[in-house]
Amino acid sequence: MKDHKNNDGPAINEEIKAAKVRLIGPDGEMIGVLDKKDAIQKAYEFGLDLVEISPNAEPPVCKILDNGKYKYELQKKKNEAKKKQKIVELKELQVGPLISINDFEVKRRAAEKFLGEGNKVKVVMRFKGRQMSHPEIGMAVIDRFKNALVDHAKIETSPKLEGKQILMILGPKTS
Repeated sequence: MKDHKNNDGPAINEEIKAAKVRLIGPDGEMIGVLDKKDAIQKAYEFGLDLVEISPNAEPPVCKILDNGKYKYELQKKKNEAKKKQKIVELKELQVGPLISINDFEVKRRAAEKFLGEGNKVKVVMRFKGRQMSHPEIGMAVIDRFKNALVDHAKIETSPKLEGKQILMILGPKTS
């Protein structure tokens, strides 16, 4: 095989800097510690590349394999790990200080659903006009909301009045 210009991934063939390497054959058997030139020659005999698997070992561990196939396998593993990653979203629910019981239950069920999916829920209460003169009514509704979700959520940001709104962030409860 030819020397590849390789900026991403492990060093291959002549790019390997160490003078001596611990060589693993294409079948996974340990060949032993060899000079870099001898190891590259062995790789060429198999028609494959010498790939540095563990550069920090003493001496570095190299394996005889097909570099293209190796890169493909690494990319596949990376993509699989990315798939398994859960991205936590922040869902927002808006409630008013004069919310009816039925509307409150609808919002509570929506919050339970979001929390069950592993998302965070931001509860926002906006005051309009004269409602601002009684923030304690809004705080009572937020407390009722917090108490209704105590089995499903943990409070990440406790309710606080910011300007004309009260904000509270709930996170899913970890079992």
